[in-house]
Amino acid sequence: MGGTQAIRGGGNGHGGLGNVLSGIAVAVGFALFLGGFVWGAVVYRPYTVPTDSMMPTVRPGDRVLAQRIGGDEVRRGDVVVFTDTAWSDLPMVKRVVGIGGDTVKCCGAAGELTVNGTALDEPYVDDTRPDPGTALPPGQPAPGGIPFEVTVPEGNLFLLGDRRSASLDSRSHLQEAGQGTVPRSGVNARVDALAWPSAGMLERPRTYEALPGGVSRPGPLPLQVAAVAAGAVLVVLGAAYGPLVRVLGRGRRRERADAG
Repeated sequence: MGGTQAIRGGGNGHGGLGNVLSGIAVAVGFALFLGGFVWGAVVYRPYTVPTDSMMPTVRPGDRVLAQRIGGDEVRRGDVVVFTDTAWSDLPMVKRVVGIGGDTVKCCGAAGELTVNGTALDEPYVDDTRPDPGTALPPGQPAPGGIPFEVTVPEGNLFLLGDRRSASLDSRSHLQEAGQGTVPRSGVNARVDALAWPSAGMLERPRTYEALPGGVSRPGPLPLQVAAVAAGAVLVVLGAAYGPLVRVLGRGRRRERADAG
């Protein structure tokens, strides 16, 4: 009888099957919690976006999480972090509109951007014009609608900011070699989520799904967050088991004493 009570853990929360299971829960929880963080650190890197060229998708000062990828993994519609010395010595954040072989043209019958003759539906674009008389930065294209047509060289990308009227992007380099396109090798990462002050995954634009190659898939961030959260829950529950059993045991003993 005493052996059976020991296996069940007795009344003080020490030893027994319950405490073995709580210990396993804590160990598994720590593994999930730390593993999720380590996995995230390997796959993602944080960036702070300094300009308003990607508004409203990403605002100045936003902290984003970008998945480390190679340039060959980039698809149309991706928001990428890249470096190109012809543009800047610092990493920049823009949206991929065209890939090698695409013809990117402005503008269609309704003023829309087209890729290979297909008009793009771009609800993420902020085309707000600057106030009249506002001085534009050097190299800045005139706001909206300036015609251009570019055939993207193989291995390159055509990149635009979501705030089209205030973005130094491929349009600002049309007269240079490659007509403003950037080599895929210049891409360091793909922005997968906003981290601060708002949090959430970046949606893949549906307008690119019908084009060859489709859109990229989201990275493993949701799974990593789930692993961290599940690990934290298991640690808390496992650590709370012993104290909870002791409190409940003392309550039962008082009840029996009062009844006696």
